[in-house]
This record gives sequence, structure tokens and C-alpha cells, in this order.
Amino acid sequence: MQSSTRIRGAVVAALLGLLAAVSGPGSAQAADPAESAGTTVGDLTGFTADGPVYRLDAGAAKARVSFVSEETFRIELAPDGTFQDPAGDAIVLPQGTPPRTRWKERGDRYDLSTGDVTLRVYKSPLRFALYRADGSQVWSEAKGLSWDAEKTTQTLARGADEQFYGAGMQNGRGNTSHRDKTVEVGVDYNWDDGGHPNSVPFYLSSAGYGVFRNTFAPGTYAFTDPVTTTEQEQRFDAYYFAGDSAKDVIGQYTKLTGKPFLPPVYGMEIGDADCYLHNANRGERRTLDSLKVADGYVENDMPNGWMLVNDGYGCGYEDLAETSKGLQDRDMQLGLWTQDGIEKIADQVKAGQRVAKLDVAWIGEGYKFALDGCKDAYKGIEDNSDARGFTYAPESWAGAQRCGVQWSGDQSGTWDYIRWQIPTYAGATMSGLAYTTGDVDGIFGGSAKTYTRDLQWKMFLGTTMTMDGWAASDKQPFRYGEPYTSINRDYLKLKESLLPYQYSYAHEATKTGVGMVRPLVLEYPDDPKAATDAAKYEFMSGEDFLVAPVYQDSTERDGIYLPKGTWTDYWTGRTYRGPVTVDDYSAPLDTLPLFVKGGASVPMWPGIRSYKDRTAGSPLAWDIYPQGDSSFTLYEDDGVTRQHRDGAYATQTADVHAPARGAGDVTVSIGESKGRFTGKQSTRPYEFSVHTGSAPGAVKLGSKLPRLDSAAAYASAKQGWWYDRDDRGGVVKIKTAPLSTGKKFSVELENTSAVGGRDAAATATVSAPQGQEIGAGATGTVAVDITAGKADVTDAALSLDVPEGWQVTPAAAVDRIPAGTTRRVEVKVTPAKDAGAGEARITALARYRSAGESRTAAQRFAAAVMPAPPTGEVWASDLEWLTSANGYGPAERDRSNGESGAADGHPLTLAGKVYEKGIGTHADSDIEVYLGGHCTKFTADAGIDDEINGYGEVAFSVEADGKVLWTSPKVTGASATVPVDVALDGARHVRLKVTDTNGLKTGDHGDWGAARFTCS
Repeated sequence: MQSSTRIRGAVVAALLGLLAAVSGPGSAQAADPAESAGTTVGDLTGFTADGPVYRLDAGAAKARVSFVSEETFRIELAPDGTFQDPAGDAIVLPQGTPPRTRWKERGDRYDLSTGDVTLRVYKSPLRFALYRADGSQVWSEAKGLSWDAEKTTQTLARGADEQFYGAGMQNGRGNTSHRDKTVEVGVDYNWDDGGHPNSVPFYLSSAGYGVFRNTFAPGTYAFTDPVTTTEQEQRFDAYYFAGDSAKDVIGQYTKLTGKPFLPPVYGMEIGDADCYLHNANRGERRTLDSLKVADGYVENDMPNGWMLVNDGYGCGYEDLAETSKGLQDRDMQLGLWTQDGIEKIADQVKAGQRVAKLDVAWIGEGYKFALDGCKDAYKGIEDNSDARGFTYAPESWAGAQRCGVQWSGDQSGTWDYIRWQIPTYAGATMSGLAYTTGDVDGIFGGSAKTYTRDLQWKMFLGTTMTMDGWAASDKQPFRYGEPYTSINRDYLKLKESLLPYQYSYAHEATKTGVGMVRPLVLEYPDDPKAATDAAKYEFMSGEDFLVAPVYQDSTERDGIYLPKGTWTDYWTGRTYRGPVTVDDYSAPLDTLPLFVKGGASVPMWPGIRSYKDRTAGSPLAWDIYPQGDSSFTLYEDDGVTRQHRDGAYATQTADVHAPARGAGDVTVSIGESKGRFTGKQSTRPYEFSVHTGSAPGAVKLGSKLPRLDSAAAYASAKQGWWYDRDDRGGVVKIKTAPLSTGKKFSVELENTSAVGGRDAAATATVSAPQGQEIGAGATGTVAVDITAGKADVTDAALSLDVPEGWQVTPAAAVDRIPAGTTRRVEVKVTPAKDAGAGEARITALARYRSAGESRTAAQRFAAAVMPAPPTGEVWASDLEWLTSANGYGPAERDRSNGESGAADGHPLTLAGKVYEKGIGTHADSDIEVYLGGHCTKFTADAGIDDEINGYGEVAFSVEADGKVLWTSPKVTGASATVPVDVALDGARHVRLKVTDTNGLKTGDHGDWGAARFTCS
């Protein structure tokens, strides 16, 4: 209910504005009866050539073709003969001198040509088709343009294998093909799966073209056979782009409507939003209280780039300059929400505002007002400071990529929310939206697990934020305690270290229009699976990282598709040869399935919390996965001002020469840093992590670098190298003394290998069976499997990295594992007595010899720590619950189901009897407890609580170790109490479930009165 309350006023105001816009110039007007049935343009009756503009008559209707560049042109149609242009110059930017064109009449048509394309204009009836200079067809109309009193439609023939992408942010889809689907383009205020909150009237085709409808009117694009694209206006206005690739087409589209902006570097750090002045959900607070939250980030060693301090309806601010100064002292910037407009933005920016989050409540007259708001807020920051404009915008439109981040709106933190967001942002890149994102774990609901899983993968988006004040508890990444705080810190700092990589892609987007977050099909257009659901729930972050988020409450991830090439598991160093689908990927809570492409060279800033931690002497690190010849160009500027637009920036290229596979030398050549900017390092030390899997014979930087023999020696040395055999399959770690950034240099690794080692096929792998359990304080067994590659494994020694306070009894070494076979090793492990129940991450490391070389293999996996099993007679409400899902709010101990908080229910009451002990739930509910095989029976009284007054309808059930032991008949609010007496002999895990039976979930307050286990 909170979500609908929060946006209700905004929706009404915006919809009224949108209706006003749709009924304005160029929209549907009264039509005669013939037109209301639909009209298709007739024969060509007149042709006039005027340089790059060609005018066409078709009876009363008129058309116009205007060439913009060698591969871009515009087609307009005025059914009544009068051209209108409601969008004006709001979306399309000035394009400079048009190309030279030529035309020729060829009997049944006119050919309008540039050096690259020819638009055929057929005469009878008037119809268009596009061809390349080599004579190959790009697209053709299956029928002429058509219209009725409400809309205009283009109908294109569909190719046999043609795929389609685009239409802006399409929630739950977009990174795979739209073929055979219909997508809506326009405001709907549906911020959940299936909505389209930041629509763009642009799509592109695998046939090598794109189409942009120059309008603010809503549309419907049906990628059926034939393809029909419709806008709700009685005019036609479209730009067409022909390109060699999807990237080329995106580049042409964003040249027309604006290249993505370059965010300030703090804008690429996580942001935080909340209301601090008179917060209705959090009680009386002051704006300066935001500094206490900022201190939480600092004290927890967590990055945070900016804070919105008035993010709540009716929330104002005070002490703005003092708040801004306090945030800057903590390496953060001030942001404000523009709920009340931007009339005060000049004063706010002068007081320190550097981020503007726009609001649907003042979209006003349709999308133009929203686009103007984005541009005006962006300009307001730049006109009143030396900073870069930086805005967040919901419900934006074409052109907004040049002034803001497209934000997906208010959502709830659930596993399904994570699932459908994965294709959403990668798909939006296909419409030139370089920065799209959603709040970490939504703003409503959520949990420690969903927050942690959602934050992990969003660190590989360009921008993201977390919003507080709308859920039961705040959503800063340090709120949930351990282990969540440490995991969240690790991923926040991983993103911080990757800022040089991500910022380089941000700069690239200003040139190409292509964002960093990419569907696989953008990088692998010839892969038949990249356009399908096989790649739907993963994406590329730049060209080098493949991210496959976990979107279920699981420690495994299935269906990870790796396209052609060599892919290295970021955490373990295991390599895969694509194309391949990886199932059963072990993903404990702290492990995001993450793969690095062979040939990657990733620039990094190691060990920082904020970009401001960088000093003149800070190192630049390169994380290198050598394979063949590869290159990466680092982009650098001051990160915050606009001086880069006047040429104040620098670039530095890393070129890597390595074997395509197997043994050989690896050379890393770092070029001179070209260019200047304020704060540029004149010298800096360099660090290299080269993932070879095989130790080099020597490492040279001109002359030989000293070889170091331990991690401690490497850490203390100013220069040298160390082969860390145990790090991710074997990594060569190199550091240099400070070197001039104005001079190039090379690091040579002699007699080593490409990523994967000298003989990758001989590499062993380590895995662990899923579902392993171990009791707190009790010695148990952990099983690990070692599988040999194509060669025998000898002298395999397995060690386990376990949580602090645990004890491990070393397992005996395995003398030999024949090629292609698996040997299971069992290790005695004793968790700490105070180990909390839940998931614990263990890392298994196998050191072995194979194919004449010493190697290592590692694997992370989850073991479930179980609480001590109960003894005697024990109430279910007094046990630790392993899991607790509930239909509304939390399941309650010894009370009926309440609201969104714990212990806010009423006394448990069934048929007039009040129960002191028991469980109060709301269907659908599922509570899991651990019995360890020690209990013999479960008893309770089940029914719907008397507070419901006779309605509701549910069924109760008891499950043990995956089997249903007992199910109640249908229970209503008027039913008698149902006695429960279930034998549990040998059961380890028991689940108590309450399930809705009529689909209404109204009044389904199911109680387990006097729920008790009898144990030995």
C-alpha cells in the first residue's frame, strides 16, 4: 500500500499532463468516416528534388525525405498535406552540413542516394525500401504508410532470421530479441516486471539498421511478420540509420539525439537517499542528521559518493550549506530531490548541491516537460558551479541520455525483483541509454540476503543508489550486521577499485553512444544463443566482465552461458572454453558469478574507499588475463570538473602480447600517458596481476626484476615479482618503483603461458557436493571432490579456508588421481561453538602436480551451519528458524500475524481459546526448523485467528526432509480448530506451511496454537 500512496499524486498529475500533450499539435484530430477505417498512402503524384531534401506528393498527402548524413535520413508524412513538428528541436540536435546526394528515376521508382545507401521510392503505390551501396537490401515496406484518426503506422517486411532490440527501458526484457513480441513505448508508471518506465521510440535490427520516431506520442511496436510500428498521432516522422553493426547504429542514433554525458567520478560511486527533515516514517529528524549516516559509511570503511537528503514526499531541507560542507568533509557530495521543481536550483547548487533527482510529480505536459526538466536541472548545476551536471530521472524519453541517469522507479526488494532487473538495464543500452539503474533491494520490503545479492551485481552497473525510509528498516549496506556488512563492503570496494575501468567506458560512451552494461548479443552478434533466453539473465560489463547474478535464494547458479572464447572465474581462476553453459555453479552468498574474458587488461585503483583517497604516489594496477594480442586504453581526467571538454584529459594504452594458448612469453607494454589535466600524476608505481597459471622463468623491466619468495616479502618490497601459486590458479604479481607517466615501458614474463597455464587441459578442478550441513561446536565431515584433467594428478594435498574460530583436521594427501576421474576427500571440520546458524563459506584449495608442473585449483562453496538440535519438549516458537517466509510482514512468535514489524500482532486466539505459545502467520507462509533427527512428533492446534471474524481460507501442512507428512482439510475463519499430531521419527528438517486456497489471500491469518515438538 505504501508504494501506491507514494506515487498516486504524481501519477494523476503526470497523466493529466500527458493527455494534454497527446491532444496537442500533431496528435489525432477529428477525421472523416473513411479515415477512421484506416487509410494507406496512394500512388506518387509529384516529385521535387531540392539538394538533400526530396518532396513527394501522393494525392492530398505529402511526404518528405531529408538526408542527414551518408547513412542517416528522415522520412515525414503529412496525411492532410501540412507538415507538423511537435518535437521541434527538443530531441534532435543540430547535425551540421548534410551530405551530397543524387537521384535518378528508374521507371517504377526514384532512387535517392548517398555514397553509402540508396532509398528507393516506389511510385505505385508510394512505398520505401533501403539498399546499401553494394545493392543488398536493408529493409523494405510491406505496404505503404497508413493512418487513421488516432495513429500512423509503418509496415516493414521481416527477415527470416531478423532480430529486434530497443524501445528504451523495458522492464524484464530487452537484452534478448523482441522478435515475435509487441512492446509498448510510452508512459505507464508500471515500475515492475512488464512496465516500460523510460521508453525510447527507437529500435534497431540485426539486419543493420535502426529507426527513431521523432515524437513525444506513445507507440506500439509489433515485431511480428510483418513488423508494424505505430505512434498515436496523425503524422509520420522517422529517422533511419544504416550501419555495419548494432554499435554503429547506436552511435548514429546518439549522434542525432545526443551522446551520453560523462558522469563525475563520485556519480559512479554508490549514492544514498533519504528524507531527514520531519520524516513521517522515521520520526523527527533534521537535515544535519544525514551526516550521522555519512559517518556510518566512513566508520564501516564503505564507499559512498553522494547523499540525497530530502528524498521523501513533503520533505524539505535546512542548513544546506553546512550539510554540504559536512558531506564533502566525508568525501561525499550533496544531492537534492526536485519534488518541488527546480526554481531554486541556482541557490541550492551555490550551497553545494551536485546531484539532482527528478520526480514524476512535475513531468507536466508530457515527455517534453520531463526532458526539459532533465536538461534544466543538468544545466542548473553547470551554470552555478564548475561541476558536471548529474541527474537521476524516472519516466524519461529519447535524448535524456545526454543529461541523466535513467532510474527504474520504486520497487520492492525480492528475488523476483533481482531477476527481472538483469535484462532491463543491459537491454536499455540498445537504445543509447548508457546509465540505467534501480535502487539496491528496492525501497520497500527486502531482506539481508536480497540486499546483498542485489548490491553485488549492481556494482557492475555504471551508477546505482540505495534508498532508505520506506521499508521497515533503513537500507544502508551496513544495517544488517555480519556477514552481510563485510560482503557488502567487499563489493563496494571492488567497484571502487574498478573505477578506472568503468570510467574509461564512461568516456567511451561519450564518443560511441554505447554504454558499459551490454547484452551479450551486442558483443557476440553472430552467436545464435546470445539473442535468446539462454543469455537473458546475464550481461557484459564492458567487453571483459560477464556477470551472471544469483536471483534465487540459493547457493548455486544454473544456466550461465559463456560465448566463444576463454573465460576465467574471477574468484577461483578456473578457465572455461566457450561456447558452453555452466550449471551447478557454486555461489555462496559472498560470491557473484563473475567471469573475465581471455585477453582482458583491467586498470584498477587498489585499496581505496573513495576516489579522493588517490594521491600523487598512488599505484595504478593492471589485472591481466593474457591471451593473444590485446589492448585497453585507460582514460583519465580530474573526475569532477568540465575541463575535459576543453581537452584536459589523458589516455594511456596497455598492449599485451601473449600466446593464443599454452606456453610462451608474455609482454605487457604500457604506453606514455598522452595529455594533461589538473592533478595528473607525473610519476606513479605500477602493479600487475598476470593470470598465467604457470610460473615464469624470469620477469624483466629492462633488466631482471628480483624474484620474491612470499606474500610478506612482496608486500614490503618496493619493486619485484612473486608467483602466487595459491591465488586463483596461479598469478604472477609484479610491482615497480615509481615510473614516469610520460615514458613508455614494457614488462616481460619469460617462459610462462597464456591464461589457463602451459597445459590448460591438464588442469584439475575442485568441487563440493551441495547441501552439506555441519553443527555448531560439533565435529563433522566436509566432502570435496578433486577431478583430474587429461593428465594424472599426483601428490594432491587439500586444505580448507574456513571461518575464524573453526578447526580443521588436515586430510591425508592423495597419491594419484587418474586422468578424467574424480576422488572424494573428506575433511574433519569443527565449527566454533558460537557459530551462528546459516550459511558459511568454505574455500577448498588443492595443490597438486600434473603434466610435469605444480598447480593449484580452488573452489568456494557453502556449508550450512545448523543450531544444536532440540531436546525434550520444546515450543516451535522458541526454536531458531532457519527460514521464515510470510505473506504479510514477519511471521510472529507467540502472537497473531501483525503488520510490517516484529511482535506487533495480537494474542493468538482460536475458537475463543487464547494460546500463550504458538506461531502466527499470513498465507503463504513457510517456516523451517532444524531437528537433527532427534524428535518424534509435532503437535499443535491449527486454524484461522478469531480476529479475522469468520473469513479467510487456507490449508496447513507439515513437511519433513522434502516429504509431505500431513495436510489439513481446507480451513476457513468459521472452521473448528484442527488438531495436529504428526510423527517425525528421523526427521532432520521440518517445514510448517500455511497456503492460501482460494487465491484471495484476504484474512489468511493462519495460527499454529501450542505448536510443540517432542524430542529425545
